[in-house]
Amino acid sequence: MSRGDVVIDRELEDLPQDLRWREWMRRVEAVLFASASPVSREDLARIVGQGVVVDVLVEDVKAALIDRPYTVVAIQEGWTLHTRPAYGDVIRAAADVSRQDLGLREFDVAVLTAIAYSQPITRDGLRDIFGRNISRDLIGRLNSLELITTGPRSPRRGAPYTFVTTEKFLEAFGLESLQDLPDREQLHDAGVLNTVTQGT
Repeated sequence: MSRGDVVIDRELEDLPQDLRWREWMRRVEAVLFASASPVSREDLARIVGQGVVVDVLVEDVKAALIDRPYTVVAIQEGWTLHTRPAYGDVIRAAADVSRQDLGLREFDVAVLTAIAYSQPITRDGLRDIFGRNISRDLIGRLNSLELITTGPRSPRRGAPYTFVTTEKFLEAFGLESLQDLPDREQLHDAGVLNTVTQGT
């Protein structure tokens, strides 16, 4: 059965308005909890009444979760649930999160950072930043993790491929859009820019 075939009572007219809103909030939270990827505004609109402003509903869900170890995070045009960073060590100590661990090394993150800030960028462009060639294996691994993908062909001679980040990149790093990337001073303070400039 596809999503379009499922029939639900969206309007909940038999409930008083305050209980109706609370039930819509529960539905949104349940969908975000169960979904493996960010859920769009259009998809959430399928489970609530006509005329409900989904953004307001999501903000109410987020406010209701203020004391919970997870929160609602906006990713591009949708939302997902993320564990709050304060609980990262606890989760790693007790839960099997091996499938969620991307296994990124410091240099992998530096290359991702360079792609994110310079996209679309060619391998030659990355070589200029790092002072050495970036291996096809590294590019392939980042691509297989779906953190990057090929972008438009460069207008240079030979039309080399470029690389751009993906929605999964945004999700993995808790960003709503590329505008949420930290400024260069924050990256320098975190030591990422040192890795980029040293090419280590």
